[in-house]
Amino acid sequence: MTRTPLHAYGTPLHAYGTPLRRRTVLSSIVGAAALGLTGCAADAPARGALGLGDPLPSAVPPDTALTISIHTSHLQLQAAGLLDDLPFVVRDWPNISAGPDVIQGFRANSIDLASNAGIPPIQARAIGFDARIVAVQARTKPNYQLATAPGSSIGGLSDLRGKKIGFSQGQAQGVVVLRTLKQLGLGTGDVTLVPLNSPQFLTALQARQVDAAPLGEPTLTKYLRQYGSDGARAVEITALDYLTVLWAPTSVLTDPARAAAVAAFIPLWARAKTWAYENPDAWIDHYYVKDQGVTAEDGRRIVAVDDRPVFPANWDKAIGWEQETIDLMAQGGFVPTATAGELFDRRFEPIAARAVAAAYRE
Repeated sequence: MTRTPLHAYGTPLHAYGTPLRRRTVLSSIVGAAALGLTGCAADAPARGALGLGDPLPSAVPPDTALTISIHTSHLQLQAAGLLDDLPFVVRDWPNISAGPDVIQGFRANSIDLASNAGIPPIQARAIGFDARIVAVQARTKPNYQLATAPGSSIGGLSDLRGKKIGFSQGQAQGVVVLRTLKQLGLGTGDVTLVPLNSPQFLTALQARQVDAAPLGEPTLTKYLRQYGSDGARAVEITALDYLTVLWAPTSVLTDPARAAAVAAFIPLWARAKTWAYENPDAWIDHYYVKDQGVTAEDGRRIVAVDDRPVFPANWDKAIGWEQETIDLMAQGGFVPTATAGELFDRRFEPIAARAVAAAYRE
């Protein structure tokens, strides 16, 4: 049966069979950014510089504008009735979420603030781009499963040896793969890691150019609905993607007006997440059904296993997890060694936790 791919991205499928070479994705990020994406996030004249050790300004000038690349937060703020509480202008809400794409947007001055897992900030530091984490949400449950290609012989994790696995070095999915291999006692030489960005996983799976790739929701549900009858399945993995972070280029955080705007955004970001958790039916309808095109039934199943959002008031554990991740990636030759604490701007540390009820603090 011929099926229409869920996504079509222009990468030739024959390129997906190329085994991963160390630094491949690092080079692609640098090269793509060098092409010069255009944008206006940082086009405004520079204001008096704010040192990274200086106290955060308490007031947001009324003419301040940010470009915020967090699609789900935009929808959560909208659904929760919090959008009008932002004390600054949001110039745009581009739907850009893949870590390498966000880094390109940062480098092109077309994104001021984004949300990712803990991996993209490591990747940015590895290519010499200075950005900092300004808010942290902790996760206690795995949020990816290993989707198999239609007709794949993979029935469980024990079948991964010798298989082609979609691997995004600059995203959480990549580290989930590395942690899973480590748990299984496998090295990167025991499988073929195929370098892709996560949006390309679907096309590669559908075309059977990879045997498996990590997918999260609601993408996993949509993929299995379309290809489950052809033998695609989900294999549960326990490797944890512990961090969701807000992060911004240092050039944003040394601009007093934009730094104040970022600090003002964080409490609303955290409250919007707790609203979505407390109002699952409204969130399912607003996001999963109307925006993502899945059924309300599937939305309820997805939300039923969602983590309670947790915002740690102290970032020591988050920094430790980030350091462990850096060490794992450096051991595999994917990034240079680095000090995780340098990725965080701890001036912002208490803001999210102070904005939510005690049940949502770690």
